[in-house]
Amino acid sequence: MAKLFRAAIMGPPGSGKGTISKRIAQSFGLQYLSSGHFLRENIAANTDAGELVKTYIERSTLVPDQLMTRLMLPRLEQLRDHSWLLDGFPRTLSQAQALNNLFQLDLVISLNIPYETLRERVSDRWVHPASGRVYNMGFNPPREQGKDDITGEPLIQHDDDKPEALMARLRQYKDVAKPVIDLYKSQGILHSFSGTDTNRIWPYINSLLLTKMHT
Repeated sequence: MAKLFRAAIMGPPGSGKGTISKRIAQSFGLQYLSSGHFLRENIAANTDAGELVKTYIERSTLVPDQLMTRLMLPRLEQLRDHSWLLDGFPRTLSQAQALNNLFQLDLVISLNIPYETLRERVSDRWVHPASGRVYNMGFNPPREQGKDDITGEPLIQHDDDKPEALMARLRQYKDVAKPVIDLYKSQGILHSFSGTDTNRIWPYINSLLLTKMHT
């Protein structure tokens, strides 16, 4: 059996994490686990944890560490025999430490994207609230302006995608992410990529993974 490979990807909102994660998952056969999708699934299924999560999301506050770890760690336990890629977890140092107690990560990818690029990307971002599908007016617009391709329902723009809110989110991300990044740096598993174009970054990430997964 091939060696199990466990990785996480970090980056501020709008850094292209989702796009790169999907490419990694498809190219390398990793199970892709997005904490955002997982939280939405729990909310949709009306689980006890989902009900709790909903109260935080409605107030636009971060889901507390204990609740996040209570949700994510059992899910990872179920995938004990799989290779996976985590997106959106661990977000804080205490989440990273809880994860460390269960699994040793092989690789953490950190995306560093200039603020200006993020602002442009995110202000162009529209969402179909029911499914979480995201459109970008610049490079992935809906077929019909303002409507979801699949359901035809209206798209919305989140308040927190507006520039001043984005700046606050970016600052918050940097404050919270720094200790996590330092932890993984000290373990020698952090690889940072800077740039604005996913297609330009991808070959480097691709070759890093080829090296890491076959050594």
